[in-house]
Amino acid sequence: MNTKLIARYVLDQILGIVGMGVALFWSAGRIDWWPAWAAIAVWLACYTAMDILLLRFNPELMAERLTPPKGVKTWDRAILSILRLLQLVRYILAGLDQRYGWTSGFPLAAQIAALIVCVLSYALLTWAMASNAFFSQIVRIQSDRGHTAVTNGPYRYVRHPAYVGMIIFELAMPTLLASWWAIIVSGLCAILLILRTALEDRTLQAELTGYVDYARQVRYRLLPGIW
Repeated sequence: MNTKLIARYVLDQILGIVGMGVALFWSAGRIDWWPAWAAIAVWLACYTAMDILLLRFNPELMAERLTPPKGVKTWDRAILSILRLLQLVRYILAGLDQRYGWTSGFPLAAQIAALIVCVLSYALLTWAMASNAFFSQIVRIQSDRGHTAVTNGPYRYVRHPAYVGMIIFELAMPTLLASWWAIIVSGLCAILLILRTALEDRTLQAELTGYVDYARQVRYRLLPGIW
């Protein structure tokens, strides 16, 4: 793996975390806000774990995340763009809520529980990444890499375990930040992720050899017994 590529990848992630911190602390008008620091710590820990996994087991995906190849679905670009914008809005709203006290009396126990859930949800996402050699940020059939359906790890239970972790994270994060307004925005993020799950699953069934058979064996996309 090219060291310059690794440096670019790490720098991109650092800038993302810095941007998140700026959005939170600037809108809150203070830096002594422990939930925001906790959120940043979760992001930092998760990025570190994912980087270690990518470098050790799947360095090709690190390159793809910096320079996405051709073949990305138009709908996927649109969903990801809207999702990133909503996530930025969520952090700004949570900070403004903290500054002006729009949400009051939020239970500390709920915030601590949400912090634990955030960590567990990203542990599930990391497990999904470690189990899937074709784990990509974009929806595409990786025919250049011999793409096949993954059936091990959490993929034995649901077809899209990473989205389970992401949706849970989206709903837990605004609870950690103690903002009802941010929870509304995170609800929209969760809806977008469910839509992306449905569209990605449809794409895989139509274009990935062997996925239809896998879908017969693992019936549910996100929630066993429900969907």
